[in-house]
Amino acid sequence: MHHELEVHPDPGAVAAAAARLVADRARRAVTGSGTFRFAVSGGHTPWAMFAALATGAMPWERVVLYQVDERVAPAGDPERNLTHLRAALGDAPADLQPMPVEQVDLDAAADAYAARLPDRFDLVHLGLGPDGHTASLVPGDPVLEVTDRLVAPTGVYQGRRRLTLTYPALARAAELLWLVTGPDKREPLARLLAGDRSIPAGRVSAGASLVLADRDAAGPIT
Repeated sequence: MHHELEVHPDPGAVAAAAARLVADRARRAVTGSGTFRFAVSGGHTPWAMFAALATGAMPWERVVLYQVDERVAPAGDPERNLTHLRAALGDAPADLQPMPVEQVDLDAAADAYAARLPDRFDLVHLGLGPDGHTASLVPGDPVLEVTDRLVAPTGVYQGRRRLTLTYPALARAAELLWLVTGPDKREPLARLLAGDRSIPAGRVSAGASLVLADRDAAGPIT
């Protein structure tokens, strides 16, 4: 998988560049098909991106937002990606499709969410962990080998089980948008760009891929 790389001065600049790109992709998708289908991950930089988008020129009535992954936790829990996403979106009238992590049967919840996914995402936003994980595809978890499901539950990671899109679901993306910031991401970013499939992020494949990184993460790459 080839990844284009853009380097920006700091996380704020990464978030601003990401907001401009997402708005552009949204307008293109709405012009072409009438709907922008966007799957999003968590993290401080994407919340800043969404806060910028919420006050900008976005065709929100034609935007469908899906979650890439979510922690199993109660509604409104501060560890939930959904909690922060809703706060960042404010009153933006997007069609938000939350992962049903409050259900007791996580396998049934995963299958129900998979049935709501589109055949193709216009854009999928991903992050990158210091251990090379992306979405909730973490080193050593059996979910890495799931090829017959679009959504699956994970084991416990950092104190929580999660639901996550699997590699087959991420492969439905026309384009990936990675937001990578901070010096602890320097090594995994170098490995991602080198095509290192030994880290979970290195096994993601899609139509195209753009990495927006800050200088701390890009380091000697640039």
